Amino acid sequence: MPHQGFPRCFRLLNAGDYRYVFEQADLKVHGKGIMALARRNTLGHPRLGLVVSKKNVKLAVDRNRFKRLVRESVRLRQDQLPAVDIVVLARRGVQDMDNDVLYRQLHGMWKRLRRDSQADNALPASSKHTT
Repeated sequence: MPHQGFPRCFRLLNAGDYRYVFEQADLKVHGKGIMALARRNTLGHPRLGLVVSKKNVKLAVDRNRFKRLVRESVRLRQDQLPAVDIVVLARRGVQDMDNDVLYRQLHGMWKRLRRDSQADNALPASSKHTT
């Protein structure tokens, strides 16, 4: 049975980790009320960071519910996700979604992230953009 915990090594912990993703995200996937930015890492497993502002999600109970559901979604699918650092941003309206809708949105986003990551890896090095 694969490891199903969510230890510190699977989390973005400091501003430098977040900056690494925000400066040059390799992949971007959108869902209703959610956006995820991802950048490859060399760790061999995904890491997750969350950005949920009071401006977009007013109540603390809604912010905490969103973070809990995203963490759980990643924890259950960590063996299927590529080795990337992921920052999930909450947008306005995410607090109006019920848990089932949010899970479906996240599941679809993880599938697109995995597909886009595989497609990007298949491109020849000369056609990839680098800066």
